[in-house]
Amino acid sequence: MIQALLKFEFLQNAFLAGILIGVIAPLLGVFLVVRRQALIADALSHITLAGIAASLLMGKYVTSWQFVNPVYMGMGFSAVGSLFIEQLRKVYKHFEELAIPITLSGGIGLGVVFISLADGFNSDLFNYLFGSVIAISRSDLLAVTVITIIVLAVVILLYKELFFLSFDEEHAVVSGIRGKWIHIVFILIVAFVIAVSMQIVGVLLVSALMTLPVAASIRIAKGFKQTIFLSILIGEASVIGGLILAYYLDIAPGGTIVLLSAIILVIILILKRWQQGKS
Repeated sequence: MIQALLKFEFLQNAFLAGILIGVIAPLLGVFLVVRRQALIADALSHITLAGIAASLLMGKYVTSWQFVNPVYMGMGFSAVGSLFIEQLRKVYKHFEELAIPITLSGGIGLGVVFISLADGFNSDLFNYLFGSVIAISRSDLLAVTVITIIVLAVVILLYKELFFLSFDEEHAVVSGIRGKWIHIVFILIVAFVIAVSMQIVGVLLVSALMTLPVAASIRIAKGFKQTIFLSILIGEASVIGGLILAYYLDIAPGGTIVLLSAIILVIILILKRWQQGKS
């Protein structure tokens, strides 16, 4: 495995991108779970797929567009979708959860239309649906690196504000925190992380990478910061372990990563139940 990692560039790209995503996906997932917005990842991943399908469709008719990375248009669609969710949350003040299924339905509809116009699925779209180690290029790795730097900078600089808004939004706004703009910044970085994570785990599983490590860490953590730390630790173990297993077993990396994360969650739940039974 180490020899192959040193020899093949696509494996280097996959592992480096996976390590970065293993940090930023659970990191933002903690805030999403606390805000009770875990399903946003599902909605935005389908919007992102629609953007990628649109980019591949444009590549059929515009020769120069074939050289543009489809992830960039996916990021654009995801960003617009995230802002649309925020706007819908304002419209449905007492039914904010409606914003997610509305956006999810629209994303699926757009994706189906663009895919049908592109004459159905091809290998590129399947890579985005289920994840593919081979598909990750240096430009993809660069995009993941830039997004990682932005996410870490935002979380470090706005940690206190994000913390208060996640647990008690009304009190935070009364205290003078500019909730509107922080919400927009946060939802945008979530959109970008989902877009760049799709090539590792795929559109159908990207939300799992943001929620399963958090679900596991919540059961054993004793504070918010510890929850973040353990979520990232479990996320990294899932990504690295999943990529190694996928390489040796020759199976899809996305499914392997998510299954490993689910197994860790189940083990923690069983151990926690056993510990409670003893006491």
